[in-house]
Amino acid sequence: MTLYVENATKKFGDFTAVDHVSLTIEHGQMHGFLGANGAGKTTTFRMILGLLDPTEGLIRWNGKPITYATSPEIGYLPEERGLYPKMKVEEQLLYLAELRHMPRADAKREMTVWLERFEVPHYASKKVEELSKGNQQKIQLIASLLHKPSLLILDEPFSGLDPVNVEMLKSAILDFQKQGATIVFSSHRMDHVEELCDDMSILDKGKMVVSGSIREVKRSFGKQNVRINMDQDLSILQTIRGVDQFKKTHNGALFQIADEAVAEKLLTESMKLGMLRHFAIEEPSLEEIFIAKVGKAHA
Repeated sequence: MTLYVENATKKFGDFTAVDHVSLTIEHGQMHGFLGANGAGKTTTFRMILGLLDPTEGLIRWNGKPITYATSPEIGYLPEERGLYPKMKVEEQLLYLAELRHMPRADAKREMTVWLERFEVPHYASKKVEELSKGNQQKIQLIASLLHKPSLLILDEPFSGLDPVNVEMLKSAILDFQKQGATIVFSSHRMDHVEELCDDMSILDKGKMVVSGSIREVKRSFGKQNVRINMDQDLSILQTIRGVDQFKKTHNGALFQIADEAVAEKLLTESMKLGMLRHFAIEEPSLEEIFIAKVGKAHA
């Protein structure tokens, strides 16, 4: 089962929210979308889901457009809260699972497993509005995957969660992928995409400026980092030809370089300054690539 998007474009009057986005996500892959607010991530998701009709382009899941008839195959966690605040957690989860044609007995069994896994079984009889923002996010994620969809779309799934709960949800999403699900998620956290995804895309003002496997994206960036740890002042090394950027760290410095020949020069020159405690050539981070491509930092 493949998610296929070709030249997907969405215009609202004269404003182009998504501009000719194309990508292919194969069965069982996890694909991450990066972009600042307003980049077009949510609009792209809504077109994939059939909630918005594209102005131009083609979107197919398993060779067909996503419609109400195929919705049982899809799970969706929106960025905004999509739960009924006055309904009890158990009633809501069972109701949403039954809408996707899951037998109630099966839904109840799966719900119990997920509530236990997310350490919230005691909230089953509580109204959603009585839960904290983080626990609401857990319930919303359960609602998106309870019916065992083959395509799971998550818009900022870790929003509002503390680090412990982020790790809990990451583990659940990875396990769900291992069961064969194709997963697409958006995040403004580069580290989450780097840790979880096979492939990624960067959207900027509706345009896809980067797309591919994370390894390919890093290699095609054409730059590497050298990290040097030593007590001496390393600022003099930034004058070496081929050093594009220099940043002091609490125990040395980080250099962005054009090629490994520059790394050899940095190693030679740093050893002349004194005792070298650590020297390493590192791949560029997704945050560096994002800043270079989009032109601004976004934490």
